[in-house]
Amino acid sequence: MAVDHYENFPVASVLVPRHLRGAVVDIYRFARSADDIADEGNATPQARLQALDAYRAALDQIAQNTALNHATDTRTRPVPNSDANGCSAALEAVFVPLQSTIHRHRLPLQPFYDLLSAFSQDVQITRYPNDEALFDYCRRSANPVGRLMLHLYDAASPENLSAADAICTGLQLTNFWQDVAIDWKKNRVYLPQARLQAFGVTETQIAAGQCNAAWQALMRHQVDQARCLFNEGRGLPAKLPGRLALELRMVIEGGLRILERLDDLNYDIFNHRPTLKMRDWLVISARALVRRKAPNY
Repeated sequence: MAVDHYENFPVASVLVPRHLRGAVVDIYRFARSADDIADEGNATPQARLQALDAYRAALDQIAQNTALNHATDTRTRPVPNSDANGCSAALEAVFVPLQSTIHRHRLPLQPFYDLLSAFSQDVQITRYPNDEALFDYCRRSANPVGRLMLHLYDAASPENLSAADAICTGLQLTNFWQDVAIDWKKNRVYLPQARLQAFGVTETQIAAGQCNAAWQALMRHQVDQARCLFNEGRGLPAKLPGRLALELRMVIEGGLRILERLDDLNYDIFNHRPTLKMRDWLVISARALVRRKAPNY
């Protein structure tokens, strides 16, 4: 298993209290289906943006407290497919249960709007000039997930939100660095252009899959940056309820383990995409349990 595509969501996890599992699934369905609109299938950019606009309009209805549909529950319906042209027909499957979850748990709408903003950006922007631009994208593409989870658990203090932002941005960057080769095939480069220039790495080199000393130095820097973000948020689990704390420690340790795998591969992600196998998960679980008594990394 790799750290990607919202799989760090604690969907259906036994660590999530039963009364929150439906809400987590509803949030996941929204994020996953909207992300698929931006990334999957063969729809044109215009069609993708139109489908995401339909999601935005549905959020507007929720904001206006307008009933989306009289149906009481659609959780058993399929997630909208990745064809943007067919997505509007399945809006009900996403937004009817989501509306109920938002109202029941008094969730803020801004994180949902932020996610849609990031997904729309994915359709239109494929390069990032510097860390500032990349982190702004992560603020909208990754951080909303952690913020919504904290709101679900009534733990959304300013300090906790800041720590969750660091962890979620660390996860997003980890995903980017393990997926450089995959993103290149989609004509996307998340490595900041200024950083490429600073280390003497070109996009021609990425296209050719050249893992030389300059590339390794660049990736070592990027991996260290992600690791620092995990460390920045390392104290958050100790402030959260038991199950959520363990879930979060597992997520953090999973991200850190991927970074270790990148180190072990000397950052040759062109020939070896780092994934987590059973042995890795045993290590992650052991570390997560140890951190219950010693949360510092």
